[in-house]
Amino acid sequence: MLASYAGRKMAMAEIINFNKARKQKARAEAERQAAENRVRHGRSKAQKQQDHLESELAEQRLDQLRRERRDEETE
Repeated sequence: MLASYAGRKMAMAEIINFNKARKQKARAEAERQAAENRVRHGRSKAQKQQDHLESELAEQRLDQLRRERRDEETE
């Protein structure tokens, strides 16, 4: 849009709704924060399952190397 002011043609400013702009800015900030938190704290389900499997295997390996079995210790 062009408007004339004192014989000069000027571009008009875009009219914005401040409530929508404020909410859009808040959503963008929340998404940025969420992405940062995912990087900082998040692990995928596959990573969690892999860690769980590794800990189970390590525990089984330790049990295999024991001189006495656990059930014999309780008797």
